[in-house]
Amino acid sequence: MTTAGRYHLTLVADGREMLHGWWASEAVARGKFTAWVGRHGDRPGARITLTDDETGTPLTTWPDSA
Repeated sequence: MTTAGRYHLTLVADGREMLHGWWASEAVARGKFTAWVGRHGDRPGARITLTDDETGTPLTTWPDSA
């Protein structure tokens, strides 16, 4: 986990990691997740994932199915 926060958001498009962000608040991270889907969801091959870095558990992904 980074000092920036426990909740890690990633955007992968066409198999390349494009963006990362970390937040201490799950509520804030989920808001960012929704914003990223709206802003970047139309990129070819986009996959957005929110992970709890403390447990290693993916909390949500977009799109829902790979």
